[in-house]
Amino acid sequence: MKNKSDDKLKERIGEMAYKVTQHSATEPPFTGEYDNFFEKGLYVDIVSGEPLFTSMDKYNSGCGWPAFTKPISKDAVTNHTDASLGMMRIEVRSAGADSHLGHVFGDGPRDRGGLRYCINSAALKFIPFDRLEEEGYGEYISIFED
Repeated sequence: MKNKSDDKLKERIGEMAYKVTQHSATEPPFTGEYDNFFEKGLYVDIVSGEPLFTSMDKYNSGCGWPAFTKPISKDAVTNHTDASLGMMRIEVRSAGADSHLGHVFGDGPRDRGGLRYCINSAALKFIPFDRLEEEGYGEYISIFED
């Protein structure tokens, strides 16, 4: 039986974002809005708006999805064992909304901690730096100034 709140969420965030965040789907590589996108700002969970990553930790890994070296804080995301698709991976979910975001791998830049958070664009909403205050994320402006 379909849940009306599921239908409302799907309508609000879109079909692909719904499949990714609620059913652990993966968007096709090199198709996501933020794969080759490097503007200054904050990446938040498309479902809840909770801050997840910053542009300062984003890099071009060439994997086909947005890649980050770390989340905005260690408690912004949770990690879970994922044995789907016949391989062992570490799934990354948002801590607050429990949205599926992607996976974390140990092949990131060594000089930045060695992790690659491979995240679906569809799970994210980008808040440009110059709109942080206006969008209710003013408290995060200072992290870009350090």
